[in-house]
Amino acid sequence: MTPHPVPNLLTALHADFGHPSFLWQSGVLALSLLIGWRIGAAIKRRYPPTGTRETGFHRVAFPLAALFCLVVGRAVLKHWFHDHVHLLNLAVPLLVALILTHLTFHMMRRVFAPSGWLHIGERGIALLIWAGLAMHITGLLPAILQSLDNIPIDYSRGQHISLLSVLSAIASVAISLIAALWLGREAEKRLMQAYSIDMSLRVMLAKLTHALLVFIGLIIALAAAGINLTLLSLIGGALGVGLGFGLQKIASNYVSGFIILLDHSIRIGDLIAIDNRYGVITRLTGRYVVLKSTDGSDTLIPNETLITSTVINYHYSGREARLALPVQISYASDLDRAMQILQHAAARQPRVLKTPPPQANITGFGDNGVNLEVLAWISDPECEQRDLRSAIYYHIWQDFRRDGIDIPYPQREVRMIGQPGDVTILGEQPYTSPEEETSR
Repeated sequence: MTPHPVPNLLTALHADFGHPSFLWQSGVLALSLLIGWRIGAAIKRRYPPTGTRETGFHRVAFPLAALFCLVVGRAVLKHWFHDHVHLLNLAVPLLVALILTHLTFHMMRRVFAPSGWLHIGERGIALLIWAGLAMHITGLLPAILQSLDNIPIDYSRGQHISLLSVLSAIASVAISLIAALWLGREAEKRLMQAYSIDMSLRVMLAKLTHALLVFIGLIIALAAAGINLTLLSLIGGALGVGLGFGLQKIASNYVSGFIILLDHSIRIGDLIAIDNRYGVITRLTGRYVVLKSTDGSDTLIPNETLITSTVINYHYSGREARLALPVQISYASDLDRAMQILQHAAARQPRVLKTPPPQANITGFGDNGVNLEVLAWISDPECEQRDLRSAIYYHIWQDFRRDGIDIPYPQREVRMIGQPGDVTILGEQPYTSPEEETSR
């Protein structure tokens, strides 16, 4: 008995060379590619890429539009020429393979950070896609799948599954998880761009949506792999025991993170101080927050610490913060003029708010001079304050020198008591103005 010949698209295409439908197929193919290219270019002009690299939508716009036109044209020609559309039958899987390659690369680059293994994985997936396409074109794919299905793998006494089932389960799990992670990232990105919603609520919704999509993807992957979902109850019980013992700190941090997002006590952009750390909250995650200090360093603080410790939030009720700069002048200097200089030096800085205006106060009388303090309000305390303090002190120093206002330094007197050889008492004495010395 003669075996049934394996369908081969290349052989069938060779048989169509002399048929009148070949020219029609060539025209439909060229027209579909031209229309797809024009549609892809129009989409790029209408929705240009936001970054330097094209998105997955821009990459698949051309092959997807060309595939749609090609399928429509093949249906029309098939009605006229019956089965003589083998050129279009060959072009369809080529476009499908191109779309799958672009989509896979886009999702993997969105889910995983750039690394060497990612490029290797992309090349491996591209090789598998094009290898499957080559086997489909040559007609070898059904035979190879049948051979894989005939290879048994024993996993228990008297029970086995085929190698094809194992490979299908691995592929289903990988595709489901990558798709779930990609959808989670895209949903998180869209929610974070919803500026009409409070930042803390956006972060909470994004984290919940991401976790829910990953969970759904995991369920779909397990079902596709043929795993009994009743086993999840055992996994949930083991996870609960683990959370009760070894993972209680991790669970506490995640619960604390949701509490922080719900009560709005800390938001992204707030300036806080906790455990001798001072900086701006730049990121809120499920386990920790990122605190960026004024020196540029990033500190990862567990969420539990923010719940159980005292946190100073400078932006809780407003973004304004008060800046205090102490200054001391000698008792012989003009006090009224010195206070005017302090107020003027602070008010001339662009970062200092005009309302309320800077204010100079007397804080006390020291051993060497009068203690003064200038208070100024700023609206950007998260920015570096050393430059602002330096600028204010610099103008104070210039004005003090111009108006003859002295900044005192500790005075020390040495008194010799009795005859030579007696004990010398060396001590720090209060500052005495020239007028008091003259009167004395």
